[in-house]
Amino acid sequence: MSIVYSTNPDFNYEDESVPEIETLPANQQKLRLRMERSGRGGKTVTVVSNFIGKTEDLEVLAKQLKNHCAVGGSVKEGEIILQGDFREKVATFLRSKGYPVK
Repeated sequence: MSIVYSTNPDFNYEDESVPEIETLPANQQKLRLRMERSGRGGKTVTVVSNFIGKTEDLEVLAKQLKNHCAVGGSVKEGEIILQGDFREKVATFLRSKGYPVK
């Protein structure tokens, strides 16, 4: 979407983007952990989902998890994807930070 300039003094520009919701405190999050193989060329990944909050906060949490597990990963569509099966290690780390994990 591009911004259009108008010389009309009555023109009111309205941004159609949806504002991000504030990040919930760790104890109010309900994160879910799962392992996936399908659609990934046989590679195993650990997926953390159901994070409610800003993308920047999700990326910070993803970086902490990648450093803790010493693996690569990414943030896509509101989920943290870590390379390999690290469900127990991730669950322990998240619980130590105050997140309830299922």
